[in-house]
Amino acid sequence: MQIKSTESFSYKSNSKIGVLLIHGFTGNPLSLEPIALSFVKNNFNIELPLLPGHGTKWQDLNRVKYTDWINTLEISLLELSKKVNNIFVFGISMGGTLAQYLAAHHTKINGLILVNDAILLNDPGLLLVPVLRFFLPSSKAIGEDIKKPGISEKSYDKNPLNGLYQLLKLKKIVKKNLNKIFCPVISFKSKEDHVVPIKSSLYTLKKISSKNKELIWLNNSYHVATLDYDQDIIIDKSIKFIKNNSI
Repeated sequence: MQIKSTESFSYKSNSKIGVLLIHGFTGNPLSLEPIALSFVKNNFNIELPLLPGHGTKWQDLNRVKYTDWINTLEISLLELSKKVNNIFVFGISMGGTLAQYLAAHHTKINGLILVNDAILLNDPGLLLVPVLRFFLPSSKAIGEDIKKPGISEKSYDKNPLNGLYQLLKLKKIVKKNLNKIFCPVISFKSKEDHVVPIKSSLYTLKKISSKNKELIWLNNSYHVATLDYDQDIIIDKSIKFIKNNSI
């Protein structure tokens, strides 16, 4: 069983547990392959969609809106709900931001698993993106932030600015609705992350209304921690979290 960077991945089992996995900005399902396949081994139902504008060429990401990502995820969520009565959402980076959006709007989600979620970003140049996007189609790539040598997530080699603008719009909406999240949350944060600052995960956990929430530090991974040295920590603790919060 293999997950491709250019295709969505789905797995159906006889379990009543389902997990929706969401990849990051300029990334693709390949960045979540070890996680998804470990969930398959545990007989979980899986939906791992390729988000619009991803897995093709970077220019396509300049042609989509953040609502296109949400609509795709709503369809995947609906597919899972037909098969299971326990739904968890796992998201990395922008995928974590989208996971928070879903949790704020769907009360039947059993829990969130976040990896380096991108609710806060450090770069002051982001303030110029709403204007720059009309003059520059892209900037320097943000993908491939992996400590482990020889590993690639096959992300885009450029950062599409209109796509980035859509992420910024999404981020603003999610920030306003974090207090509507009540489900259990486990958050993984790399201590050395060259894309998303530490304060992002701290902010999320502070603002959500969940009583059951935990932050786990990753000491040996960069941003794409799901493909990095701490991958097994994420897998083991995520599986335990899912089983503990299923009914």
